[in-house]
Amino acid sequence: MTNSPFPGVTYVKAPERSSISDNAPVETLVAEIIANVRANGDKAVREYSAKFDKSDIDVFEVTPAEREAALAELDPQTRRDTEFAIENVRKFAQAQLATILPLEVETLPGVHMGHRVIPIHRVGCYVPGGRYPLLSAPIMTIVPAKVAGVDEVIACLPPNAHKAMIAGCHLSGADRIFRIGGAQAIAAMAYGTETVPAVNKIVGPGNAFVNEAKRQVFGPVGIDQLAGPSEIFVVADKTGDAEMIATDLLAQAEHDIRTRVGLITTDKALAEAVLKEVEAQLQTLSTANTAREAWINYGEITVCEDEAAMIAYSDLIAAEHLQVHTADAQAFAKKLRNYGSLFIGELASVVYSDKCSGTNHTLPTMGAGAYTGGLWVGAYVKIATHQWLDEEGVKQVAPPAARQSASEGLEGHRRAAQLRLDRMQAKAN
Repeated sequence: MTNSPFPGVTYVKAPERSSISDNAPVETLVAEIIANVRANGDKAVREYSAKFDKSDIDVFEVTPAEREAALAELDPQTRRDTEFAIENVRKFAQAQLATILPLEVETLPGVHMGHRVIPIHRVGCYVPGGRYPLLSAPIMTIVPAKVAGVDEVIACLPPNAHKAMIAGCHLSGADRIFRIGGAQAIAAMAYGTETVPAVNKIVGPGNAFVNEAKRQVFGPVGIDQLAGPSEIFVVADKTGDAEMIATDLLAQAEHDIRTRVGLITTDKALAEAVLKEVEAQLQTLSTANTAREAWINYGEITVCEDEAAMIAYSDLIAAEHLQVHTADAQAFAKKLRNYGSLFIGELASVVYSDKCSGTNHTLPTMGAGAYTGGLWVGAYVKIATHQWLDEEGVKQVAPPAARQSASEGLEGHRRAAQLRLDRMQAKAN
């Protein structure tokens, strides 16, 4: 047991490394890739595809025939499971969209204001290839875009991605699919090339290069968020089940050697039991090589002196995925503020959301849950305001607007504020 830097929290198992500081500096290389793609288009994309993906590809876009072929090769049960997930994600996105309503309100007599809910015209969805064919990845980015009413959804996935991923993009509703991965895909979607259209917003997770590329292109093009290596934390009291907690931690740890996993508990006996259970399960887990490295370097178990410290430490971490295993999970969940997505009660495993239950698995990491939630249907629409005034409205706002402009020394503003009022008064006379 060692003390952590946070008051009232003690480590049973401390992380060996920091996932934030280990985010290797890739800024210079990514800047070079973006500049090259922006200047040389498809030629630069081909060069980087050959260099990074070992892919000698001439035509990037997947043809309709290739899409149909990928669909035909998809295992029938895999297709049914994929369509099940698509339907659940669609249902939840539709329910969310129904809460985003247009507005019209008269704030003062004659002053009418409101907003419209406008779908983004063209969205680029980055679909990571990874070590496994993650069929849930295109579902989470493409389906909400189509529900939101986006006119055109562009999907980019690495050229060496499993063919089933093309089928997943197709079933999810992608209008166009391109075999381009990495930072070069982000640059192509941000600025456009001879074959890839420029998009208005880029969404989707990726590696450090994809993440850095999204950061660098942000401005002219929107992004959903900057998502680093995956994270799962469990907050638990003495009622926690060590086997179940260890299983869920390792389920996420097998994603990547830089996955951050942890237990935050008030019960020392549970902490020690989970530590033993993790080590035991690693002996039989087929993906143990990845999970073990993640666990050693970034795994942690902390014991908190009381519930208040447990809540405060959890909110400090702001985990991407946060599971609540307490005696009254519903009540405890209401006390938590910072997380990407919350899983209330021991029956709600992260894996259900990762795959098919309906909430989005594209979530904030590295503490970003303190200021943002995850990807959702609202990320694909703009809330754009408008106003209109009748003469009574001008009488309400013109005098204070003119006075404020004069006090600020902005004569042009004062004139614009006063002009309509003067004309109305002249007409009345």
